This record gives sequence, structure tokens and C-alpha cells, in this order.
Amino acid sequence: MMKLADISTQVARRWPGEVETRLDVSSSTCDLSCTSNALPAVCTWLFTEAGYSFAGLVAEEGASQWELRYLFYGERAMGWVQVIIYAPLSERTFPSISASVHAADWHEREVEDHFGLVFEGHPRLGDFVLHDDRWQEGLEPMRHRFNGREAVGERQPNLHWRPRRIVHAPGSFMMPIGPVFSGGTEPVHFLLETVGEDVIRTIPRLFYAYRGIEKIAEGRTVADALLLAERFCGTSAFAHGLAFCQAVETISRLDVPPRARALRVLLAELERFRHHVAAIEAICESTALAVAASQTAMLQEDVLRVTGALTGHRYLFGLLCVGGLTRDLSDTDCQDALAAVQHVGLQLDKIEQLLRFTSSFLDRIEQVGVTAHTDVRAYGLVGPVARAAGIARDLRKAQPYCGYEALNFEVPVENEGDGYARLRILFAEARQSVRLMEQAVASLPAGPVTVPPELQPGAALGWTEAPRGAAVHWLRLGEDGQVERYRIIPPSFMNWHGFHLAAEDFAFQDFPIILATFDLSVAENDR
Repeated sequence: MMKLADISTQVARRWPGEVETRLDVSSSTCDLSCTSNALPAVCTWLFTEAGYSFAGLVAEEGASQWELRYLFYGERAMGWVQVIIYAPLSERTFPSISASVHAADWHEREVEDHFGLVFEGHPRLGDFVLHDDRWQEGLEPMRHRFNGREAVGERQPNLHWRPRRIVHAPGSFMMPIGPVFSGGTEPVHFLLETVGEDVIRTIPRLFYAYRGIEKIAEGRTVADALLLAERFCGTSAFAHGLAFCQAVETISRLDVPPRARALRVLLAELERFRHHVAAIEAICESTALAVAASQTAMLQEDVLRVTGALTGHRYLFGLLCVGGLTRDLSDTDCQDALAAVQHVGLQLDKIEQLLRFTSSFLDRIEQVGVTAHTDVRAYGLVGPVARAAGIARDLRKAQPYCGYEALNFEVPVENEGDGYARLRILFAEARQSVRLMEQAVASLPAGPVTVPPELQPGAALGWTEAPRGAAVHWLRLGEDGQVERYRIIPPSFMNWHGFHLAAEDFAFQDFPIILATFDLSVAENDR
């Protein structure tokens, strides 16, 4: 395993004169400022040889130049590496890294839609966030000149747009699913191509609910931006709010009180536990296992009631603030909540044992929706989806925060990469969350739960291991303490990219089950 100092040394030796390195030991970050010519080679080396995971791409329009920041992270001492290139605003073309770092594919497409930048060598740009049949090209909503507080006056969609088609074999046809569904399903369109009963190609079309959260945050106060951070995806509200707060706290060099850090762990794991119970319910429902689905739905309601009684909100809204928490939670209340969650955990274990010996259920998810380890790595998938295919990376371990480094836990991993492996990961992580809550409650220190924030200008990363995987928030604050640039990279954006890997080469009736085992969020993606 390399260390940040090794990275800095090796990069300087491999690309002399093309890369400038700056090592910040305090934040475990190494910045590599490089030329456009060196960018693909540097990123490829980090991803394929040095063992880093690709976390995302941040594009920023400055007063006179572009700044593109490619984010990579590794295990513990490997820290974070940011590959940065600068170019004048007149320059609109940059080299694509997606050929060798395929995890960057959707990130480059998103930047092209948001800023109008072209990534030379990318096989398919445009018609991504801004659909050609609903928006016009050249809108570039993240540019400074675009007024995000006014509605787009006249849309000029491409009236000749047609769905993408890949399969052209005799007898092939396309089956559209969505974007409108019954019930509470959010808008997403799937185009399934086939010549028989098995899906040959799966093309998801997202961003029907694109809200421009990053644009809305510009010029807002930190408090207003926090409201956006914890509300664009209610099922992971605390995780995203925490990542945002940690970015602000890093910029302003705030030391969060120990009690607030411990309570943040408790609440983050409570959210993860509730989320995983809901994900298990969805899997049971997708296989028409009505009794198990009803039982897990009741358990989720129990956890929501515990959360509401403990914090005042069933989905943990309004608890986070920069510098800690908005309110304290008494030791007694935390112990009572833990006891209730432990009881739910025991009931969940019983459901798991029943599912393990229900052959009709296992037939629907075992060896179905398989994702290979190499593909998961190449596509940069995260969270339970990745850990079910042998990728053990978890930000609570890899780059710990909030005191996770002092807690005793191991990252659950399975290797089959199928729907059953993803289900087992959900059960294992739910049990693990209970154990982490036990440790947090047992070691709750006394003291305050917040410190008055003194905001400073600057930029920093904040991150959490959200229930669905790595969540990265990058933030720049101006001299007045207002948000100048806010970039959200949620786990669903990473995992939607690789969903087709699991859905292809399986029967049509498997599709909703595979979708459920991937536990993808449209709201989290369409931020």
C-alpha cells in the first residue's frame, strides 16, 4: 500500500516538468497540478496501478480560468489525491480519461451538459442530464451567466430525437419501461433491447426530476445550503448533511466536540439500519414474497418511530449544524432507542433465517443480476453493491471520520456479485450498525454538542459512507461565507452507471428484482 508521500515522489519522477505536487499531511491530501497532456496518464496510473478509487470530477468556472479537479481516494495512509488542471475560459476542450478510467464516464458527460466542456475522445456526449427531447443544447446551467432563479423562458428541444438503439439483429425489439410508474416510484425510463426473452441491452434514462441543487446553492448561506444537502434525498438525509458539514468544518478548521462526534455516529448508523431494513423490504416485495415484505415494512415503521421519538424527526432532518448538532440527546434517551433497535435487529435476524431456507425466494435472486469484480472496479461502483462483488472499500474504514477509526468493526464482503450476495450484505451491515450504535452509546462522553462556527473562505472535501455507499461533497466558500461552488457526488450516481451490467443477459421477469437488489435512488441521482 502506497502512502501519500510515495505518490508525490513517484508522480514527480514519472512526469517531470508536467506535474506539480503539493502534499497536505493535515488533511491527508495530495494535490497534483498537471498539464492537459499528462492528465490521462496520471489518472490511469492512479486508478490501475496505484490502487486508488475514482471518487468524482469537480468542474469550476473561475474569474478567468477553468479548474477541473479529479478526485481519487485509497485506504488510510493513501489518503486523497486531487489531480487538477487549469485552462483559460476560452479553452473548451479537454482530454477524456474515460477510456482507461471508465468510472469517469458519466462524470464527463455531466460536466459537458452543465458547463459545455468537451472531453475529446469520449464516445458519447450530450443528451444526458439535459434530455435532447426536453431541453436545448448549449443551455449550460452551471455557468455563471445562467440565472438559476429564473425559469427557462423558451425551451428548444430536439423534435427529431429518437431513443438510442444498440441491437439491430433480425427480430430485435425495444421494450420501454417508464418514466411514469404507479405508486411512489420516481421517474426513470428504461429501454430494454432483446431478440427473445432475455435482456440484451439495458439503457437507463434518468434526470427527469433534475433540480439543479448545486446551482441553487450558489450565493446561499451555509445554513441554507445545509437545508438543500439534507433534503435532496430524504432516505439518506443525515449522511449527505454530515458530508456537507464536514466540508465546511474542514474549511473553517472547526473541531467538533467529542460528544457531537459520537452522537453523529449513532445517528448515521441509525439511518443506515433503517435504510437497509427498507431495502430488504423492497427486495422481498419484488419477488412477491408478501408476508416477508409486510414483516420488514412493520420493522421499518418501528425504526422510524424510534427515530422520531429520539430526535423529533423520523428522517433525522434538522439535527445537523456546522460545528456539531442543533440539540443534545440525553444518555437515557439514547439507551432506550438502542434497546428498541436491538429488538428490531433480533426480529430482522429471524426474517433472514426464514429467507435463507425459502427455496422459491432464493430461486429468484441467487445467481441473478451478477456483476463481476473486475466490472465493479472498472465502473467505480460503491457501497453494498460493490461489497457484494468483493470490493471491500468503505469510507468509514478507508478514510474514517467522526471517530470511526476508534470503533471496532469489519467491512462485510461477499464475492458472488449476485442479488443474494447483495441481500446478505444488507443483513450483515444492519447487524453491524447495531453493534456500532452499541459502541457509540457505551462511550458517550459528556460535554457540549456544538461549537460556534467562525466561517473561513476556502475549499474542501467532505465525505461519508452513506447507506448506499461513498458520498462526496466538495464545497467552496467565499470571503462573505456564502457558497461559491457546491458539488455533490452521491452513491446512486456511481451505481446507476453500472446497473446495466447486472440487468443484461437475464430474463425480463428478473429485471424488477435486480433493480430492487441494487437499491438505487432516483432522487439522490437527480439532484
